[in-house]
Amino acid sequence: MTGVAADPEIDTSVWRVTGSPLVDSTAAGPLSGRTVAVKDLFAVAGFAVGAGVPAYEREQVPAPRHAHAVARLLSAGARIGGIARTDEFAYSLTGGNGAFGMPVNPAAPARIPGGSTSGPAVAVARGEADIGLGTDTAGSIRVPAAYQGLWGIRTTHGRVDTSGLLPLAQSFDTVGWIARDGATLADIAECVLDADTAAPAGYAIDRAVCAYADPEIAAAVGAIADSLGAVPVELCPTESWLAAFRVVQAFEAWANHGEWVATHPGVLDPDVAERFAFAASVTVAQAGAAREVLAGAAESLRSVVGDRVLLLPTVATPPPPRSGGRQVWEQARARTLRLTCPASIAGLPAVTVPLRSRDGMPVGLCLLGAPGSDRSLIRLALSSVAVPAAGSLHSEDRP
Repeated sequence: MTGVAADPEIDTSVWRVTGSPLVDSTAAGPLSGRTVAVKDLFAVAGFAVGAGVPAYEREQVPAPRHAHAVARLLSAGARIGGIARTDEFAYSLTGGNGAFGMPVNPAAPARIPGGSTSGPAVAVARGEADIGLGTDTAGSIRVPAAYQGLWGIRTTHGRVDTSGLLPLAQSFDTVGWIARDGATLADIAECVLDADTAAPAGYAIDRAVCAYADPEIAAAVGAIADSLGAVPVELCPTESWLAAFRVVQAFEAWANHGEWVATHPGVLDPDVAERFAFAASVTVAQAGAAREVLAGAAESLRSVVGDRVLLLPTVATPPPPRSGGRQVWEQARARTLRLTCPASIAGLPAVTVPLRSRDGMPVGLCLLGAPGSDRSLIRLALSSVAVPAAGSLHSEDRP
C-alpha cells in the first residue's frame, strides 16, 4: 500500500516491496507454488502504481482491484512475491532507474540488465521469483530476457486485456512474461491465453535484417535457420518505419504522461527526460502521418511473415558494459530497436530463447509468429532449442 516502508533487507534496485507472499493466490491451479514479480506498472490491489518514479508514486492512490493480467495469474494458482522495479515510465531499454540505480545482471554482472522490465527479469534470474510479469512496447520483455539468459514472450497485441495497466504507448504496449525455462513460459500461456487462432507452418529468415546484429550473432541465427529449413524472405524495412514508430510511441507517451512530466521538472533520469522532451515536440499532424506509415508497414510485415515463424536475433549485441555510459548504451539500443520493432509495429507475438556466445555473453534467438499463434510459438521454441546452433553460439535451455 502507499506508504509501506521498504524492507531494509531487499535490493531496492530490483524490488519496490516484497512479502511472503505479498499477495496470495486466489485459487489452486496449474501455477500453484510459483511466485510472480510484478512490474510496477500493473495494479495490485492495495498498492499504488509507481512506474519507477517515486514522486509519481507518492501522488497515486492504492489500486482498488488487481490488473487483469495479475488477476489471471492469481486465479491460476500463482502468488505475488513482490512489486518489482521498472525503468521510469517504462520508457527505456537499459534497465537503470534514476532514483534506485541499475540492478546487477546475474548472467553478466559487469553488463547492463536491460529494461524496462528490469526488476522482474533480475528477480527471475536470481531465483527470487519464478515468473516476471512485464510489458513489451519496443522490446521491454525481449531485451532484458536476452541480456540475462532467460525466456520471454511478447504476446500478440491486444490478446491479453490491459485493464489496470499504466500505459506508455497503447498502439504497441503488450503484456508478457519472463521465466528461467521454456516449460514455465508454456505453462503460463496455457493458463492465461485462450486457444490459438493461428498455427505456425514452417520457418523463415531475412538475413539482411539479421545483419543488424553483430556478425557472430547473425551467423549463429542463420545456422539455426538452416538447420530448421527456414525459407528466405525479405521484410524490406525502411528507415521511415523506425522513425514513424518513434514518433507514434512518443506522441502517445506524451498524451499519457506529458502533463505530469511537465509539472515535475528535473525528476526523471536524463535519458528518459530527453525522450519526453522529444515527445513534447510531436504534433498531431506528425503523429497522423506516422500512423499512415506504420499501417502500411504492419500490413507488409504480416504479409511477408504469413503463417511462418520468422527467426531473428533478439538483440543486436551482447549486453553493453555497465561502465560504457549513455553513448554506448544508446548505440546498442538503436541497433537492437531495428530487430525488436517489426513485432511491435505489426502487433506480432515474439518469443526469445536464451543463447550464449563463445565468451559466455547472453544474447537471444527470437521467434516471431502470426497474430494469435502465441502458445504454438512457445512450443516451437521449446523444440528449436534442441537443434544445435552451428558457429559461434549455442542454445541454452535452463530448466
